[in-house]
Amino acid sequence: MNEQAQQKIDKWLSGNYDQAVKDEIIALQSTDPAALEDAFYKNLEFGTGGLRGIMGVGTNRMNKYTVGMATQGYANYLKTCFTGEISVAIAYDCRNNSKFFAEITANVFAANGITVFLFEALRPTPELSFAIRTNGCKGVVVCTASHNPKEYNGYKAYWDDGAQMVPPHDKNVIKEVEKIASVDEVKWTGGEANITVIGEAMDNKYLAMVKSLSVYPDVCAAQSDLKIVYTPIHGTGIVLVPKALAQFGFKNVHIVEEQSTPDGNFPTVVYPNPEETEAMSIGLKKAAILDADILLGTDPDADRVAIGVKNRNGNWVLLNGNQTAVLAFNYMIEARKAKGIAQPNDMVVKTIVTTDMIDVIARASGVACYNVLTGFKWISQLIKEKEGKENYIIGGEESFGLMIGDQVRDKDAISAVALSCEMAAYEKNKGRTLYDKLVDLCVQYGFYKESLVSITKKGMNGAAEIAAMMEGYRLNPPLKIDGSDVTELLDYELQVAKNLMTGATRAIDLPKSNVLQFVLADGTKISARPSGTEPKIKFYFSVNAQLKDAGAFETTDKLLDLKIERIQAEMGLN
Repeated sequence: MNEQAQQKIDKWLSGNYDQAVKDEIIALQSTDPAALEDAFYKNLEFGTGGLRGIMGVGTNRMNKYTVGMATQGYANYLKTCFTGEISVAIAYDCRNNSKFFAEITANVFAANGITVFLFEALRPTPELSFAIRTNGCKGVVVCTASHNPKEYNGYKAYWDDGAQMVPPHDKNVIKEVEKIASVDEVKWTGGEANITVIGEAMDNKYLAMVKSLSVYPDVCAAQSDLKIVYTPIHGTGIVLVPKALAQFGFKNVHIVEEQSTPDGNFPTVVYPNPEETEAMSIGLKKAAILDADILLGTDPDADRVAIGVKNRNGNWVLLNGNQTAVLAFNYMIEARKAKGIAQPNDMVVKTIVTTDMIDVIARASGVACYNVLTGFKWISQLIKEKEGKENYIIGGEESFGLMIGDQVRDKDAISAVALSCEMAAYEKNKGRTLYDKLVDLCVQYGFYKESLVSITKKGMNGAAEIAAMMEGYRLNPPLKIDGSDVTELLDYELQVAKNLMTGATRAIDLPKSNVLQFVLADGTKISARPSGTEPKIKFYFSVNAQLKDAGAFETTDKLLDLKIERIQAEMGLN
């Protein structure tokens, strides 16, 4: 047994912990000592986004005590930053124990004299971001592990602008959380009168905001019979997505009944992530049977959206996150111009690992496009910096997240579902499909194809293995990949871009982040980024080619796939 783990186990067995927790520890000592060691060998890290981990007993698990200690540290920090009455908002998703963790969080905040607005039942994460801005809260917590497997739960912490925290608050909150050395330092009860339950009134305000994002309500009215299939994948989207679609005027909405009931066990899927074809398979079958116009799916906390459409051969396919972003960004730029509501200072924002096709579209349209680090908190930070100077329209990233308008400061699948249906209606009004539009955009701006490889390194050695991989690429970058010279290495941790041909360097004007990007002479871009919430390292591949006409789409698509496969094989990532 790891010595540090044993010391923590002894502390839990002798400390002020529930007897049921102690009994479970004792049972694990004899039945599964390896699992017990993994549960205690370190503390579950309160990262820049909060907590996320497997549920269970132990310092390295999501449980009453890790949640309570994190909340106490967060409460302490809020009280150092604000005077007078301090309020927070709290929501939770469908996951097992999410409601329990939310109530623990509410009680600890309230016991610290902080006013708490607690949602009456499960709600989508984006509504919470909206609520913090509407109610003037200083902080916010949502209990969710987003799209992780059912064994996980999490605790996302936000700041007073409705976005997840950025420097200096993210690091400062972490310091305060780390100061809480014992559960005896947590104020568990005593402030219940400070808790106010919220619900339908906030729902109505949020839905009114979503409705205001519509660019062409007349088109939605004309295509009110657009055949829509929607799955919440057992999550919170079922609470608001049908209502949002109704407000947009869509009347022909078919819910995937097998996945309509919120359930933290996610009984119909292995992985409740709309990025995965398996999670969307029931919806794809229903869409095909109904001959639908569009399929949409949202993850458990309804901040990510997936879109399914028929391709040129009439087969149903899922768009990837980059394709969805291209369609949404282009629609907001193109439709606003056609409607006459575009502003000279309009801007869009994407992340550094999201397709460069968006940059090309924005540049051709005369719209400023900014690139930020991965995560919607950085998109929100840029909005704050540009307020009063530039007009934010839309932001997004490749991981199926979109943020339309600035009244929510996190990715929002509710508004994204509604706008995606408006996009489909807009094209159908012209006798076309969203897939037709995507192909046309590739002809107009170039065919960009992206792929992602995630490598998981679990256990105590996982983080060290990932760090070693990054260090190897950093110190010995490849000089040629798939026959093309690597012309530039962008090191966001060192904030330096180096020309590998000449040795010249330039500064990267973004906060430090452990990301490496290789730019090739043929326009290929490869990014390596360790996950901030999971024991994973992600590799992003982006290749492109000119598309002379729509008829060459499938052939060019296959050629780009083969190119990505060659690159992955050369890097040993197949």
